[in-house]
Amino acid sequence: MRHQSGNKTATGTDIQQVKQQNKQFAAGKGMGSKQFGSEFGSETNVEEVKKLNQQSEQNKNKNKNMNNYSK
Repeated sequence: MRHQSGNKTATGTDIQQVKQQNKQFAAGKGMGSKQFGSEFGSETNVEEVKKLNQQSEQNKNKNKNMNNYSK
């Protein structure tokens, strides 16, 4: 990737800032010492995921039973 100016990529990303953030995450200090990627966990509705998983499992079992009858 070509650099537009000394510390920025062609898309405008500040290289020094990214390097600093990477160091913080590696040291466990990024995002208030959360693990990398954990910021998405707070946006997940656990109950909704459980409900959808249960529905999916029920549909899978229903389809499996339908396939057994059609053979």
